[in-house]
Amino acid sequence: MTRPRRRPEPVYAAAIAIGRTLFASWRLKRHATGLSNIPDTGGAVIAMTHFGYLEFALVEWQTWLHNLRRIRFMATKRAFDKPVVGSLLRGMKHIEVDMSAGGSAYAAAVEALRRGELIGVFPEAGVSASFTVRSLKTGAVRLAAEAGVPVIPVAVWGGQRLLTKNRKLRMRDRIGVPVHFSFGAPLVVAPTDDPGEATSRLHDVLVSQTDALQRSYPVDGTGAWWQPRHLGGTAPTPEEAAAADAARDARRATEAASRS
Repeated sequence: MTRPRRRPEPVYAAAIAIGRTLFASWRLKRHATGLSNIPDTGGAVIAMTHFGYLEFALVEWQTWLHNLRRIRFMATKRAFDKPVVGSLLRGMKHIEVDMSAGGSAYAAAVEALRRGELIGVFPEAGVSASFTVRSLKTGAVRLAAEAGVPVIPVAVWGGQRLLTKNRKLRMRDRIGVPVHFSFGAPLVVAPTDDPGEATSRLHDVLVSQTDALQRSYPVDGTGAWWQPRHLGGTAPTPEEAAAADAARDARRATEAASRS
């Protein structure tokens, strides 16, 4: 198969090279299924599970190895406001999301999808400390419906062992970690579909994919911090994780109010 020629992007190419070097130094054991579901051309919403902070880089790495496609991720304004990070994000054509004015980011994402870009989103809108798929926001399916592109559900398991919420990891803990990917069949969302129902369908698919990855994972997670409680691990339950997130949000709101 002859892949379409794409314009060179030096910043993105440099980021890919750095990521590949880092992951190679960690000797990650990569395994992926469903790679043929990544479109070689045309737009698609890449909707990913979110158990750690490196899924965006891991999924881009795997996608690049498969068909050299670039994913444009939607990132917070806070990240774009950082001098060095912001310059890199703009150079890689990622999309800035200002939570106080999200409409512009949504419009930019739809436009990019119609141009044939892959847009990466985390529909859980935050890292799940319980390592279970939380309820999803409707943004992913609404983007797909408006732009007329499919949603590609992607589950990642093992990435949380590299960098995640509320956990300090030693460098040696990252060496040789298996990271498994499941790229699901495209979900087609029509403009007339109910966003809530379509999002529920996406949630069910991501849960099924995650369950399959957990069952086939080559490392026994019994008693491990990175394993969900219902599978014998010591991660917080979904209820405990939600309570901790609420307490954190309340604390941040109080601190912000005291500074104003």
